[in-house]
Amino acid sequence: MTSVEFRTYYKSKNRGNPDFLNPWQMNGSDYRQPQSDGTETRFSSWTPVTNKACNQQLFQERTTLILHWFDLWTDRQRKEFICRLLRRCSKTQLKFTSDCLAESVPIAQMDFTAVLPRFLSLFIMSFLSPRDICAAAQVCWHWRFLAEQDCLWSPKCIRLGWFLPYSPSDHEYGAWKRHYVACTASLDFLTAREAADIYGTLNESLTAPEEQEDRWREHKIRQTIREKIAEHKKAALKTRRAWLNTSKLGTSSIQKPLSLTAALVQLGEKCRLENSLCSVEIREPWLDLRMNNTLESTCATSVGKTMSSLFCKPVKSSYCPLPHFLLVSTKVPGYELLLATVQASVVVLPYDSQGMTLEALLSLAERVIQGRMMQSLGILVAGSTDELTLTDGLSITEKTVLKPCVREFWEKLCGWVVPASDGGSLNIFVPLAASVAGMDLMRKLSVLTGLNVRAPTGICTGSYQNILSEWSGSGEFPPLVYLHETLLLSWCRQAEWIEEACKELRKQLGPQLHFICQEIRGRILGLFLWDHIKMPVISLKSEVMQCLVRGLVALMNETPDDPLDFLGHFLLRSSVNSGVKNIDPFPSPESPKGLLSDADRRSAVCKELLNSEKTYVRHLQAVATVFYTPLRAALDSNRAIISSVNLITLFCPLLDILEANNVFLKELTERWEEWAPLQCVGDVCVKFCTKLRVYTNFFNNYSTILRTIDKCREMLPAFRTFLKRHDRTVATRMLSLQELFLTPSARLEEYVTLFQALTLHTPSEHPDYTQLSSALNSLMTYRDFIHKLKKSLDRDLRIMEAQSTIQSCPNLLEGSRYLITTQDVALLSCLNGDIASSLRMYEHVSDLGLFLFNDALVLTEKSVSNVPFCLAKNTTHTFLASVALHCLNLTEIADTKYVRNAFQLESPKRQWICATDREEDKIRLLCALRSAMSAAITRN
Repeated sequence: MTSVEFRTYYKSKNRGNPDFLNPWQMNGSDYRQPQSDGTETRFSSWTPVTNKACNQQLFQERTTLILHWFDLWTDRQRKEFICRLLRRCSKTQLKFTSDCLAESVPIAQMDFTAVLPRFLSLFIMSFLSPRDICAAAQVCWHWRFLAEQDCLWSPKCIRLGWFLPYSPSDHEYGAWKRHYVACTASLDFLTAREAADIYGTLNESLTAPEEQEDRWREHKIRQTIREKIAEHKKAALKTRRAWLNTSKLGTSSIQKPLSLTAALVQLGEKCRLENSLCSVEIREPWLDLRMNNTLESTCATSVGKTMSSLFCKPVKSSYCPLPHFLLVSTKVPGYELLLATVQASVVVLPYDSQGMTLEALLSLAERVIQGRMMQSLGILVAGSTDELTLTDGLSITEKTVLKPCVREFWEKLCGWVVPASDGGSLNIFVPLAASVAGMDLMRKLSVLTGLNVRAPTGICTGSYQNILSEWSGSGEFPPLVYLHETLLLSWCRQAEWIEEACKELRKQLGPQLHFICQEIRGRILGLFLWDHIKMPVISLKSEVMQCLVRGLVALMNETPDDPLDFLGHFLLRSSVNSGVKNIDPFPSPESPKGLLSDADRRSAVCKELLNSEKTYVRHLQAVATVFYTPLRAALDSNRAIISSVNLITLFCPLLDILEANNVFLKELTERWEEWAPLQCVGDVCVKFCTKLRVYTNFFNNYSTILRTIDKCREMLPAFRTFLKRHDRTVATRMLSLQELFLTPSARLEEYVTLFQALTLHTPSEHPDYTQLSSALNSLMTYRDFIHKLKKSLDRDLRIMEAQSTIQSCPNLLEGSRYLITTQDVALLSCLNGDIASSLRMYEHVSDLGLFLFNDALVLTEKSVSNVPFCLAKNTTHTFLASVALHCLNLTEIADTKYVRNAFQLESPKRQWICATDREEDKIRLLCALRSAMSAAITRN
């Protein structure tokens, strides 16, 4: 065969060959036109490139030969050949191969989890129910890995209130799914009949024939439901749409069918309603999955009439209102006076926040409540506009409220309060409603507890008068729900001064207050039972008290000859003119009728800021005019009372503060005179915050100032006489020089509260919002600095007080050590330790004092001596031992008839068996001790 005949043969043969490719189809970079160089060859080492016909002929021959061999190979050999061939191809050739395969073999099915990003696959699977997710996990290992991700199961657990008791690590997955399965497996399910046997029922008891008929009717209903389930499954299989064919179906004309669960619920309710209303045998035509609207409305109306007839009859019952519950912390100044103002319908729990934990506080509350339901819960503790201080070292903020221990505390504590639908509320006596962070905290507490959370707006300043300001929400004024009005007003105005008096009383009477209270209660009860007092109970209402106050004020102003006659005529005129409203010299807070708008609130806050600033500047000016000016004049006239150095040390920092606040007050006054809804005060506040360094200078030298005053008073009689003449006069508002030096720290707290309220009630689009936020951030940062300074000084003072109390005690003021709590206990000795613990008897050996620090427990030997001719007692503590907390073992001893409230402390060398007088003291001490031991072990 010649070359021409050979070429003609292959052309005719390859016309119908699908594997044959023309040169114009090879449009990639691999096909190039032959060059004119005669020395270059292609496809052969001996065929010249210039001979195109021979070159193409040779290529066709070899292709035919390879395809012939390919037809003779096995499937495995063909696959191996294809793999080797594809490995030799370039990227463009592989792309060409992929396009050819896509045209010849189109993709009909694909695993979306292998194509889509993982977050999209998880988002799609998040719409599945837990049962469907578990079914999807059985597809393959990759689907199981996706189906066990925490982002799918955590929302389903949280929605049901199932929280993990720990935080999963970064490399752990599937924890939320296991928790969901465990919680589901532990659920208790009772049928209606089992629940009726256990808890009873409101229905009348049925006779034997009626009960048999009821069971037969329920059996027919269940049988009908099973038949309808089978029909529903068959219909679902017939009407199910094909995969990937949704675009071909019109969605406008398709009516969404009822789900299986909804259909079964409607079916069961329809059957029961038909039986209860018509009392006839069930017929099959009624049992349709879609109820007739007319029949449904008729049944609902009939049931409504039946239910209303059950409750229309009056029920005679002695309704007793639920009590209110109030938590009072000892950190609140003058809390003893507050306890005297508590209403009769309030259950109050005063607790010592020092060394207290949330677990111990919850235990104390459970003992006081005794399983009763409460109408509301009041929290009267220390705090600020963005945090609550329930215990020492734990502040409840918007960031810490969702911690497991804090969340569990609120859930259990508010579990004793009736739901919000029945009027249950959580009233917090801290001005949280004055700041954005406080409002966020209130919202989280409302979601967590399910109660209406209310707090004061904090617009009123001075002492604790923010409690008397307007409260968030609507309803009754919370302070008057828990506390009496008159004593509450006195406490709010004088809380700090009452606290100073109570400190001395606690120090003198603290060891025996508990026993004195018990004796007084017993004596009062005994006298009441002995004398059988039958005096009429006089209940003085607030109107009577206000009328008496007005009469006494008028008596002081008039000074008549016969005071009793004047007072009687005044009260008579008041009773005749009862319709005329007189001015109350001591206005009392009333329940707010409605909430003001943001513009009105902003005006009220600015007015309060201006008025309180005037009062504050007057206090600073009193220091300058009453103390500094006479001392400077005496020094300039060569009759110095104190030296120039002492004068500068005492008054220069405060005078700098006075100068800065005078400018601030002047600018505030100018803005208030031109007040309008769009008026700005943020720039004035920002300018004032830039001068806070004068306050820093004052606080850094505050302890030096107090020491200088004490030194000069002791060493200079003239200065002592000067202070005696000028302290506590009308010009100083009955305050001493040391008390006036306290005003800057109290004013900084008021600044934060007022600035937060101002920012809260300023809209974000207001031109003043940005500068107010900047000023507020500066003040809050500065307040944190002051709090750290106060906390450090307070810890040092407590340790120094403990050092002076314990005789022969080593140095306690070391490093970052601080005192947590103290407790007096009894040291016991076991007389028969070889018998069962419930039969052991103990002997009271001596008294001990336990001083718990953050790194050690100091044990002291306590001795008490009575003072002749009085009830006072002298208590001394002698150092006994000191044990590091990480080496201490604590064992709680169960209560028996021989010992109560006992526990055992064991060190590497010794052990002590101790007992407290009250169970509350034991709970508080052991919780604080366990917490400190855990922290010490973690540090070491």
